[in-house]
Amino acid sequence: MGAYAAPDGRLVFDINDFDETIRGPFEWDLKRMAASIALAGRGSGHKDSSTRRAIEEFVLRYTVQMRAFAKMPHLAVGHFLVHRFGKVAPVHQALLKAERATPQHTLEQLTEPLPEKAGSKRQPKQRFKEIEPLLTRVSKAQASAVLASLEPYRAMLEPQRQHLLSFYRPVDVAFKVVGTGSVGLRDYCIYFEGNGPEDPLFLQIKEEPASGYNPYLPNAHPDHHNGKRVADGQRAMQLQSDPFLGWTHIGSRQYLVRQLNDHKGSINLDDLAGGGLAAFGEVCGELLARGHARSSDPVVIAGYLGSGDGFAAALARFGLLYADQTEKDWEQLRREKKLPAQ
Repeated sequence: MGAYAAPDGRLVFDINDFDETIRGPFEWDLKRMAASIALAGRGSGHKDSSTRRAIEEFVLRYTVQMRAFAKMPHLAVGHFLVHRFGKVAPVHQALLKAERATPQHTLEQLTEPLPEKAGSKRQPKQRFKEIEPLLTRVSKAQASAVLASLEPYRAMLEPQRQHLLSFYRPVDVAFKVVGTGSVGLRDYCIYFEGNGPEDPLFLQIKEEPASGYNPYLPNAHPDHHNGKRVADGQRAMQLQSDPFLGWTHIGSRQYLVRQLNDHKGSINLDDLAGGGLAAFGEVCGELLARGHARSSDPVVIAGYLGSGDGFAAALARFGLLYADQTEKDWEQLRREKKLPAQ
Protein backbone atom coordinates (compact mmCIF):
# COMPACT_ATOMS: atom_id res chain seq x y z
CA MET A 1 0.00 0.00 0.00
CA GLY A 2 1.26 3.50 -0.76
CA ALA A 3 0.54 6.97 -2.08
CA TYR A 4 1.07 8.18 -5.64
CA ALA A 5 -0.24 10.76 -8.11
CA ALA A 6 -3.34 9.98 -10.17
CA PRO A 7 -3.60 11.05 -13.83
CA ASP A 8 -5.52 14.18 -12.78
CA GLY A 9 -2.71 15.16 -10.37
CA ARG A 10 -4.55 14.31 -7.13
CA LEU A 11 -2.75 12.23 -4.55
CA VAL A 12 -4.31 8.83 -3.91
CA PHE A 13 -3.55 5.94 -1.56
CA ASP A 14 -4.00 2.42 -2.90
CA ILE A 15 -2.38 -0.94 -3.59
CA ASN A 16 0.85 -0.10 -5.39
CA ASP A 17 3.09 -3.19 -5.74
CA PHE A 18 2.15 -5.57 -8.54
CA ASP A 19 5.37 -7.37 -9.49
CA GLU A 20 3.86 -10.74 -8.52
CA THR A 21 0.35 -10.05 -9.81
CA ILE A 22 -1.45 -13.07 -11.28
CA ARG A 23 -4.94 -14.54 -11.12
CA GLY A 24 -5.18 -16.85 -8.12
CA PRO A 25 -7.06 -17.50 -4.86
CA PHE A 26 -8.19 -14.23 -3.29
CA GLU A 27 -7.30 -15.42 0.22
CA TRP A 28 -3.59 -15.50 -0.67
CA ASP A 29 -3.58 -11.70 -0.68
CA LEU A 30 -5.37 -11.66 2.66
CA LYS A 31 -2.87 -14.10 4.18
CA ARG A 32 0.07 -12.07 2.92
CA MET A 33 -1.44 -8.86 4.28
CA ALA A 34 -2.21 -10.50 7.63
CA ALA A 35 1.41 -11.59 7.99
CA SER A 36 2.59 -8.13 6.93
CA ILE A 37 0.43 -6.45 9.58
CA ALA A 38 1.79 -8.87 12.19
CA LEU A 39 5.38 -8.03 11.26
CA ALA A 40 4.61 -4.31 11.10
CA GLY A 41 2.98 -4.52 14.52
CA ARG A 42 6.04 -6.14 16.03
CA GLY A 43 8.30 -3.66 14.26
CA SER A 44 6.34 -0.73 15.69
CA GLY A 45 6.36 -2.01 19.28
CA HIS A 46 2.90 -3.61 19.54
CA LYS A 47 2.16 -6.65 21.65
CA ASP A 48 0.79 -9.68 19.82
CA SER A 49 -2.63 -9.11 21.42
CA SER A 50 -3.02 -5.66 19.83
CA THR A 51 -1.49 -6.94 16.59
CA ARG A 52 -4.07 -9.73 16.52
CA ARG A 53 -6.85 -7.16 16.92
CA ALA A 54 -5.39 -5.09 14.07
CA ILE A 55 -5.39 -8.14 11.77
CA GLU A 56 -8.96 -8.94 12.76
CA GLU A 57 -10.00 -5.34 12.04
CA PHE A 58 -8.34 -5.62 8.62
CA VAL A 59 -10.21 -8.83 7.75
CA LEU A 60 -13.53 -7.66 9.21
CA ARG A 61 -13.38 -4.45 7.18
CA TYR A 62 -12.59 -6.54 4.09
CA THR A 63 -15.55 -8.85 4.68
CA VAL A 64 -18.01 -6.04 5.47
CA GLN A 65 -16.96 -4.12 2.38
CA MET A 66 -17.04 -7.19 0.12
CA ARG A 67 -20.57 -8.02 1.28
CA ALA A 68 -21.56 -4.45 0.43
CA PHE A 69 -19.93 -4.70 -3.00
CA ALA A 70 -21.84 -7.94 -3.67
CA LYS A 71 -25.09 -5.94 -3.51
CA MET A 72 -23.92 -2.89 -5.51
CA PRO A 73 -24.14 -2.22 -9.27
CA HIS A 74 -20.87 -3.10 -10.99
CA LEU A 75 -20.34 0.49 -12.15
CA ALA A 76 -20.72 1.71 -8.56
CA VAL A 77 -18.08 -0.80 -7.43
CA GLY A 78 -15.73 0.46 -10.14
CA HIS A 79 -16.16 4.07 -8.96
CA PHE A 80 -16.08 3.41 -5.21
CA LEU A 81 -13.97 5.93 -3.27
CA VAL A 82 -12.42 5.67 0.19
CA HIS A 83 -12.86 9.08 1.85
CA ARG A 84 -11.28 8.79 5.31
CA PHE A 85 -7.57 8.83 4.45
CA GLY A 86 -7.00 12.16 6.21
CA LYS A 87 -8.27 10.72 9.50
CA VAL A 88 -5.85 7.75 9.49
CA ALA A 89 -2.49 9.02 10.74
CA PRO A 90 -0.17 6.57 8.89
CA VAL A 91 -1.96 7.18 5.58
CA HIS A 92 -2.00 10.94 6.15
CA GLN A 93 1.77 10.91 6.72
CA ALA A 94 2.32 8.87 3.54
CA LEU A 95 0.28 11.41 1.58
CA LEU A 96 2.35 14.27 3.03
CA LYS A 97 5.54 12.51 1.90
CA ALA A 98 4.02 11.97 -1.53
CA GLU A 99 3.17 15.65 -1.78
CA ARG A 100 6.88 16.49 -1.47
CA ALA A 101 8.06 13.77 -3.91
CA THR A 102 7.74 15.89 -7.05
CA PRO A 103 9.66 15.45 -10.32
CA GLN A 104 11.55 18.63 -9.36
CA HIS A 105 12.59 16.97 -6.09
CA THR A 106 13.81 13.92 -8.04
CA LEU A 107 15.71 16.28 -10.33
CA GLU A 108 17.55 17.73 -7.32
CA GLN A 109 18.22 14.33 -5.76
CA LEU A 110 19.34 12.33 -8.80
CA THR A 111 20.88 14.79 -11.27
CA GLU A 112 23.70 17.31 -11.45
CA PRO A 113 24.61 20.12 -13.87
CA LEU A 114 26.61 19.14 -16.93
CA PRO A 115 29.22 21.91 -17.42
CA GLU A 116 29.11 23.82 -20.67
CA LYS A 117 31.83 22.83 -23.14
CA ALA A 118 34.53 25.37 -23.88
CA GLY A 119 33.44 27.76 -26.61
CA SER A 120 29.86 26.52 -26.60
CA LYS A 121 27.03 28.96 -26.06
CA ARG A 122 24.58 26.30 -25.05
CA GLN A 123 23.25 26.36 -21.52
CA PRO A 124 24.48 23.56 -19.23
CA LYS A 125 22.20 20.52 -19.08
CA GLN A 126 21.53 18.14 -16.24
CA ARG A 127 22.67 14.55 -16.16
CA PHE A 128 22.30 11.70 -13.69
CA LYS A 129 24.65 11.70 -10.73
CA GLU A 130 26.95 8.80 -9.97
CA ILE A 131 25.65 7.53 -6.61
CA GLU A 132 27.42 4.20 -6.41
CA PRO A 133 26.27 1.53 -6.03
CA LEU A 134 22.65 2.72 -6.19
CA LEU A 135 22.71 4.86 -9.34
CA THR A 136 25.24 4.76 -12.18
CA ARG A 137 25.28 6.19 -15.68
CA VAL A 138 25.39 3.67 -18.50
CA SER A 139 27.54 3.34 -21.61
CA LYS A 140 26.41 4.82 -24.94
CA ALA A 141 25.56 1.37 -26.25
CA GLN A 142 23.41 0.59 -23.21
CA ALA A 143 21.73 4.00 -23.42
CA SER A 144 20.92 3.43 -27.10
CA ALA A 145 19.32 0.06 -26.33
CA VAL A 146 17.25 1.54 -23.52
CA LEU A 147 16.11 4.49 -25.65
CA ALA A 148 15.23 2.14 -28.51
CA SER A 149 12.82 0.36 -26.15
CA LEU A 150 10.74 3.55 -26.05
CA GLU A 151 9.39 2.82 -29.54
CA PRO A 152 7.41 -0.34 -28.64
CA TYR A 153 6.46 1.39 -25.39
CA ARG A 154 5.03 4.41 -27.22
CA ALA A 155 3.07 2.09 -29.54
CA MET A 156 1.16 0.50 -26.64
CA LEU A 157 0.24 3.82 -24.97
CA GLU A 158 -3.17 5.39 -25.51
CA PRO A 159 -3.08 8.21 -28.13
CA GLN A 160 -3.45 10.96 -25.52
CA ARG A 161 -0.50 9.55 -23.56
CA GLN A 162 1.57 9.29 -26.73
CA HIS A 163 0.80 12.95 -27.42
CA LEU A 164 1.86 13.99 -23.91
CA LEU A 165 5.08 11.98 -24.08
CA SER A 166 5.93 13.57 -27.45
CA PHE A 167 6.55 16.89 -25.65
CA TYR A 168 9.48 15.37 -23.75
CA ARG A 169 12.95 14.55 -25.09
CA PRO A 170 15.31 12.08 -23.41
CA VAL A 171 18.38 13.67 -21.83
CA ASP A 172 20.19 10.88 -19.95
CA VAL A 173 19.96 7.20 -18.95
CA ALA A 174 21.12 5.53 -15.74
CA PHE A 175 21.08 2.10 -14.10
CA LYS A 176 19.32 2.02 -10.72
CA VAL A 177 19.52 -0.67 -8.04
CA VAL A 178 16.00 -1.89 -7.29
CA GLY A 179 14.30 -2.96 -4.06
CA THR A 180 14.99 -6.11 -2.06
CA GLY A 181 12.42 -8.25 -3.85
CA SER A 182 13.90 -7.41 -7.27
CA VAL A 183 17.63 -7.67 -6.54
CA GLY A 184 19.51 -8.98 -9.57
CA LEU A 185 17.07 -7.60 -12.13
CA ARG A 186 17.82 -4.81 -14.58
CA ASP A 187 16.34 -1.41 -13.88
CA TYR A 188 16.92 1.72 -15.94
CA CYS A 189 15.86 5.33 -15.48
CA ILE A 190 15.42 7.85 -18.30
CA TYR A 191 15.54 11.57 -17.57
CA PHE A 192 13.40 13.62 -19.96
CA GLU A 193 13.08 17.38 -20.34
CA GLY A 194 9.87 19.04 -21.49
CA ASN A 195 9.12 22.74 -21.43
CA GLY A 196 12.60 23.75 -20.30
CA PRO A 197 14.84 22.49 -17.48
CA GLU A 198 12.11 23.05 -14.87
CA ASP A 199 9.86 20.48 -16.56
CA PRO A 200 11.50 17.08 -15.88
CA LEU A 201 9.99 13.66 -16.40
CA PHE A 202 11.56 10.46 -15.10
CA LEU A 203 10.55 7.05 -16.43
CA GLN A 204 11.63 3.77 -14.87
CA ILE A 205 12.11 0.72 -17.11
CA LYS A 206 12.09 -2.21 -14.71
CA GLU A 207 12.74 -5.83 -15.67
CA GLU A 208 9.87 -8.19 -14.86
CA PRO A 209 10.40 -11.97 -14.67
CA ALA A 210 7.52 -14.43 -14.28
CA SER A 211 5.43 -14.16 -11.12
CA GLY A 212 6.72 -16.16 -8.17
CA TYR A 213 3.22 -17.66 -7.91
CA ASN A 214 3.39 -19.01 -11.46
CA PRO A 215 4.49 -22.60 -10.60
CA TYR A 216 1.62 -22.96 -8.12
CA LEU A 217 -1.14 -21.72 -10.45
CA PRO A 218 -1.05 -23.95 -13.55
CA ASN A 219 -4.49 -22.73 -14.67
CA ALA A 220 -3.81 -19.00 -14.29
CA HIS A 221 -2.66 -18.54 -17.93
CA PRO A 222 -0.65 -15.35 -17.29
CA ASP A 223 0.19 -13.05 -20.19
CA HIS A 224 3.30 -14.09 -22.10
CA HIS A 225 4.76 -10.59 -21.56
CA ASN A 226 5.51 -10.06 -17.86
CA GLY A 227 5.60 -6.27 -18.15
CA LYS A 228 2.09 -6.37 -19.59
CA ARG A 229 1.05 -8.84 -16.87
CA VAL A 230 2.07 -6.37 -14.17
CA ALA A 231 0.52 -3.35 -15.90
CA ASP A 232 -2.76 -5.18 -16.55
CA GLY A 233 -2.98 -6.35 -12.94
CA GLN A 234 -2.31 -2.84 -11.70
CA ARG A 235 -4.98 -1.28 -13.90
CA ALA A 236 -7.49 -3.94 -12.91
CA MET A 237 -7.13 -3.39 -9.16
CA GLN A 238 -6.28 0.31 -8.82
CA LEU A 239 -8.97 2.97 -9.03
CA GLN A 240 -6.50 5.21 -10.89
CA SER A 241 -3.11 4.28 -12.30
CA ASP A 242 0.05 6.02 -13.48
CA PRO A 243 -0.75 7.66 -16.85
CA PHE A 244 2.61 6.49 -18.23
CA LEU A 245 2.18 2.87 -17.08
CA GLY A 246 3.15 0.43 -19.83
CA TRP A 247 5.58 -2.23 -20.98
CA THR A 248 8.40 -2.84 -23.43
CA HIS A 249 11.32 -5.17 -24.13
CA ILE A 250 15.08 -4.91 -24.53
CA GLY A 251 16.28 -7.94 -26.43
CA SER A 252 14.63 -10.99 -24.88
CA ARG A 253 14.07 -9.31 -21.49
CA GLN A 254 10.63 -7.95 -20.58
CA TYR A 255 10.13 -4.67 -18.75
CA LEU A 256 7.49 -2.62 -17.00
CA VAL A 257 7.52 1.14 -17.65
CA ARG A 258 6.25 3.67 -15.13
CA GLN A 259 7.09 7.04 -13.66
CA LEU A 260 9.92 7.13 -11.12
CA ASN A 261 9.14 8.59 -7.69
CA ASP A 262 6.24 10.68 -8.98
CA HIS A 263 4.53 11.77 -5.77
CA LYS A 264 5.13 8.38 -4.17
CA GLY A 265 4.98 7.92 -0.42
CA SER A 266 5.09 4.81 1.79
CA ILE A 267 4.06 3.92 5.34
CA ASN A 268 6.58 4.51 8.11
CA LEU A 269 6.61 1.97 10.95
CA ASP A 270 6.83 4.79 13.52
CA ASP A 271 3.42 6.05 12.34
CA LEU A 272 1.82 2.70 13.25
CA ALA A 273 2.30 3.18 17.00
CA GLY A 274 -0.75 3.25 19.26
CA GLY A 275 -4.01 3.11 17.32
CA GLY A 276 -2.28 3.65 14.01
CA LEU A 277 -1.87 -0.06 13.29
CA ALA A 278 -5.55 -0.94 13.65
CA ALA A 279 -6.63 2.14 11.68
CA PHE A 280 -4.18 1.24 8.92
CA GLY A 281 -5.46 -2.34 8.93
CA GLU A 282 -9.02 -1.14 8.36
CA VAL A 283 -7.94 1.00 5.38
CA CYS A 284 -6.02 -1.95 3.92
CA GLY A 285 -9.10 -4.14 4.24
CA GLU A 286 -11.26 -1.62 2.44
CA LEU A 287 -8.75 -1.05 -0.36
CA LEU A 288 -8.01 -4.74 -0.87
CA ALA A 289 -11.73 -5.49 -1.02
CA ARG A 290 -12.17 -2.80 -3.66
CA GLY A 291 -9.27 -4.15 -5.70
CA HIS A 292 -10.60 -7.70 -5.56
CA ALA A 293 -14.16 -6.59 -6.36
CA ARG A 294 -12.93 -4.60 -9.38
CA SER A 295 -10.87 -7.47 -10.77
CA SER A 296 -13.04 -10.46 -9.82
CA ASP A 297 -16.62 -11.28 -8.74
CA PRO A 298 -17.61 -9.80 -5.35
CA VAL A 299 -20.68 -12.06 -5.13
CA VAL A 300 -18.55 -15.21 -5.29
CA ILE A 301 -16.03 -13.89 -2.75
CA ALA A 302 -18.75 -12.69 -0.36
CA GLY A 303 -20.37 -16.13 -0.55
CA TYR A 304 -17.08 -17.80 0.33
CA LEU A 305 -16.55 -15.49 3.33
CA GLY A 306 -19.93 -16.39 4.85
CA SER A 307 -21.82 -14.35 7.44
CA GLY A 308 -19.81 -14.90 10.63
CA ASP A 309 -16.45 -13.64 11.95
CA GLY A 310 -14.63 -16.98 11.90
CA PHE A 311 -12.64 -16.00 8.82
CA ALA A 312 -11.13 -13.00 10.65
CA ALA A 313 -10.07 -15.10 13.65
CA ALA A 314 -8.49 -17.72 11.38
CA LEU A 315 -6.53 -15.09 9.40
CA ALA A 316 -5.30 -13.51 12.65
CA ARG A 317 -3.93 -16.85 13.82
CA PHE A 318 -2.31 -17.42 10.44
CA GLY A 319 -0.75 -13.94 10.36
CA LEU A 320 0.95 -14.33 13.71
CA LEU A 321 2.18 -17.86 12.95
CA TYR A 322 3.55 -16.79 9.59
CA ALA A 323 5.26 -13.81 11.20
CA ASP A 324 6.94 -16.26 13.60
CA GLN A 325 8.16 -18.30 10.64
CA THR A 326 9.38 -15.19 8.83
CA GLU A 327 11.45 -14.16 11.84
CA LYS A 328 12.94 -17.66 12.09
CA ASP A 329 13.78 -17.61 8.38
CA TRP A 330 15.48 -14.23 8.80
CA GLU A 331 17.55 -15.42 11.75
CA GLN A 332 18.70 -18.48 9.82
CA LEU A 333 19.64 -16.35 6.81
CA ARG A 334 21.45 -13.87 9.06
CA ARG A 335 23.53 -16.64 10.65
CA GLU A 336 24.36 -18.33 7.36
CA LYS A 337 25.32 -15.09 5.59
CA LYS A 338 26.89 -13.52 8.73
CA LEU A 339 24.61 -10.50 8.42
CA PRO A 340 24.37 -7.95 11.25
CA ALA A 341 21.50 -8.22 13.71
CA GLN A 342 18.71 -5.63 13.55
